[in-house]
Amino acid sequence: MATGAPLALGVALAMPGLWTVGVVWIVLIAGLMLADAMLAAPQRRMTLTTSAPLVMGIGRPAGATLTAAFTGRAPRSVELAIGVNARLAAEPDRQSVSVHEGQASAAVQIAPLRRGEGRIEGVWARWSGPLGLMWLQSPAPAGPSLLVTPDVEGVKEAALRLFARNAPLGAKPLRDAGEGTDFHALKDFQTGMDLADIDWKQSARHSKLIGREYRTERNHHVLLALDTGRLMSAPAAGLPRIDRAINAALLLAFVSLRMGDRVGLFAFDSRPRLASGLTSGQAAFLLLQKLATAIDYSTEETNFTLGLTALAGRLDRRALVVVFTDFADATSAELMIENVARLMRTHLVLFVVFRDDELESLVTREPRDAEDVTRAVIAERLLAQRGSVATRLKRMGAQIVDAPADGLSAGLLNGYLDVKRRGLI
Repeated sequence: MATGAPLALGVALAMPGLWTVGVVWIVLIAGLMLADAMLAAPQRRMTLTTSAPLVMGIGRPAGATLTAAFTGRAPRSVELAIGVNARLAAEPDRQSVSVHEGQASAAVQIAPLRRGEGRIEGVWARWSGPLGLMWLQSPAPAGPSLLVTPDVEGVKEAALRLFARNAPLGAKPLRDAGEGTDFHALKDFQTGMDLADIDWKQSARHSKLIGREYRTERNHHVLLALDTGRLMSAPAAGLPRIDRAINAALLLAFVSLRMGDRVGLFAFDSRPRLASGLTSGQAAFLLLQKLATAIDYSTEETNFTLGLTALAGRLDRRALVVVFTDFADATSAELMIENVARLMRTHLVLFVVFRDDELESLVTREPRDAEDVTRAVIAERLLAQRGSVATRLKRMGAQIVDAPADGLSAGLLNGYLDVKRRGLI
């Protein structure tokens, strides 16, 4: 129609009596458009469905399938689009697929970005008529909500690798016997055993070297304390810090319950948000998983005084307190150290902090202008403050796990196993 408009205008100017040619052109194009719409596959004979998982672990993308099925006439191709809320990301959100035997399917990767209720806001399909002049579009109603939970599948996979007897080269399988300080049994001394483990009385009695075998202590109290304040909602390697902390905490809970310890969960920001009792047995992992899923994101500043005081009041015997936290300035770090000192009078504290890869990259990046130099100086000063806080905590007797976001779970497990091996609890 737009192409014929200049021609119709030229005819009207040259020969005003033939002005009806423009009207005929418009009517002709409108008729072709109407015919194209009538010859296209009708909307009522198209069914649009969505197949997506109902539960997803954060940071673990899952596939969804969009399907458009036609009965009767079908177009050669169809465009499928999907819309999701802010807790999800769809890639690609729009694509064109061919129709084969009356059906077209498109695969979409849905990535959960934040825990909570994810929703597929809508799904749309559109196709053109045989003349390519008209588009027909048909929406599908919003599907059921998708529950975004901590990455429990990743936790179970990591735990299975840890406990596997045929662990790959370089991975250390978790052993019950042979480590720790709890006496387990006597056995013939073998090459590689510690000389301090030789039982000289039994060796003299049997006229051969007899060694003592130990096993990991059981029934320890392990409390997982999660700082859910504003800083923990900041991203780290693509996911909020609190989500990475929850995944690491659940992995440690799984291992601790498997080793016979009692595990509890505690969350706080400006005030305590969640406090569970100490539980034991592998069946308790489901309860801890459910409680961790309910931990929400927060925009409030962390009150270490109130949170750690409430935490200490819930412990009636010596325990391993694992604190997942982060700090940005010396003032908040000073308040944290002051309250941790009181907690460490009775309990062993294992601090888990995120290594700030962004600050480290600013320090090591080659400067190109004065602003880069300023950023590098400030970043180095902040890293020095974090290092001094970690040094003070170590001098006080705290155990520190300072690991990058991707290696947080492995670093935490190594710290926990080292505490068990050394019998510090």
